[in-house]
Amino acid sequence: MNRAPVIAGLGITEMGKVYGRTAPEFAAEAVRLAAADAGLELGEVDGLLTNTGLSRDVGLGLQRDLGLRDLRLLSEVQAYGSSAGAMVQYASMAVSCGMADAVACVFADAPLKERSPGGSAYASAGRAPKGWQGLAAASGISSATTMYALAARRHMTTYGTTSEQLGAIAVAQRAWAARNPLAQLREPITLADHQASRWITEPFHLLDCCLVSNGGVAVIVTSADRAAHLRQPPVHVLGWAQAHPGHVMGRGSDFGLVSGAAISGPAALKMAGVTLSDVGVAELYDCYTYTVLISLEDYGFCAKGEGGDFVTSGVLGPEGSLAVNTGGGQLSSYYMWGMTPLSEAVIQARGQGGDRQAARNDVVLVSGNGGVLDHHSTLVLSPRAR
Repeated sequence: MNRAPVIAGLGITEMGKVYGRTAPEFAAEAVRLAAADAGLELGEVDGLLTNTGLSRDVGLGLQRDLGLRDLRLLSEVQAYGSSAGAMVQYASMAVSCGMADAVACVFADAPLKERSPGGSAYASAGRAPKGWQGLAAASGISSATTMYALAARRHMTTYGTTSEQLGAIAVAQRAWAARNPLAQLREPITLADHQASRWITEPFHLLDCCLVSNGGVAVIVTSADRAAHLRQPPVHVLGWAQAHPGHVMGRGSDFGLVSGAAISGPAALKMAGVTLSDVGVAELYDCYTYTVLISLEDYGFCAKGEGGDFVTSGVLGPEGSLAVNTGGGQLSSYYMWGMTPLSEAVIQARGQGGDRQAARNDVVLVSGNGGVLDHHSTLVLSPRAR
């Protein structure tokens, strides 16, 4: 029996400013949609891996919400934005060794509240700083955005990266989003629009920062043999890897200059038996434009420090030679942590991208990034078996 892992189902709920529903409700719907997409009865799912946003509302109780019985695998996974890739890795290993036959991996969140600004969605999600952490908060370093701003500023200071170069990423991804009917923001933007958008935390403008979304996404991982009799074309999981650098934010560290993509990328490609030149589509975690730039460098699409020139060369957009974040990413499409790049990767590998379908989809690279460059996951997907 061929137990090589494949993604056979994808479920995406209504996304964005969708009010009156809880994260567990979104999660349950996403799993049901993924099972239906695969052509599976819900009861045929015998594994469930859950990940939620900072609200942590989706957990083991989702099994009861779905009415699933006698699961062979059930766990919560938390590595922040790298969790989606990690879930697929664990599900793939479980399927490969026979621990489970059909594993649902799901993320859902509902931070947006009606009549409340998006910027306040995560304002109370974290714990109050204690001890030495209070010094950072007192200095204005009080959120992920301010931490990433420090990382981006260090890259700028070291390599000469500019705000305009970051803006080129936002413009390219919005051009992709214009072709995606699921995207929250589809109106094209220019570099001038990017530069004119208000400051959030320097060097980040509003258009450097990801969306906030309510919704849920799930995938079903099963074996190649079983997928052959299901509804959708299988997406083969050829390679995977994680990296957790353990950055120390001190003088002489590489914080802001190197991400976990530098470790997990080569490892996943080696496992898949492909090289970077084989990659036609790259779905990169983009909580900020800066994370796209540093991921491109660390995966090796360009040399370290040359990311700014690379992204302004025209390579990223729909007319470019490398299809990056073809759905618009988290900057323009929707923010579902690592499920945003994963969901678009599945769509591209299936050849179901419509107006945004990439010409070269034999090898799709997917990244997840968690914490502040603290965690990284990489998947290598393909419509073809190894």
